[in-house]
Amino acid sequence: MNPAKLIEKAKTSSFYLWLLNKSFDRMIPFNRPHGFRIIEIGDYHVRTRLPYKTKNLNHLKGLHACALATLTEITGGFIFVTQLDPGKYRIILKKLEVDYLYQGKTHAFAEFRITDTWMMEKVITPLLSAASVEVVSEVAIVDEKGNQLTQGRATWQIKGWDKVKTKT
Repeated sequence: MNPAKLIEKAKTSSFYLWLLNKSFDRMIPFNRPHGFRIIEIGDYHVRTRLPYKTKNLNHLKGLHACALATLTEITGGFIFVTQLDPGKYRIILKKLEVDYLYQGKTHAFAEFRITDTWMMEKVITPLLSAASVEVVSEVAIVDEKGNQLTQGRATWQIKGWDKVKTKT
């Protein structure tokens, strides 16, 4: 199935959301053991979940810092993948910063929201005159009780594939 169609159907169907998560596990097998899940997706927002399970815990039985950082990356980047044609634009993580505020002892949830106006002002319009743009996704992660576990910032570089210069 076409990924864009799958994402569009996942916005309104629990079956297609389940299918999107299964596809996500296949496309990024490195993350499969962690059990990251997209639990809600819209045109300009995504909500994700990191389960409280052994593979995601540190030596203190709290959610591991790297698992939380990866959740920040996944949540922040997914909107750009859904809003921009991956065949036309290259989207890469340039920098990831996470402030750890509270130890996670339950499932964790992250959310990233933008607007159509934000996308036009920060990405689409600047790319008309610049080779690339950098945008920051601010992602807060909270636990089931509403405690804020982290405040993360992922900086993304977005550019058209026609502007990418690589040596082969």
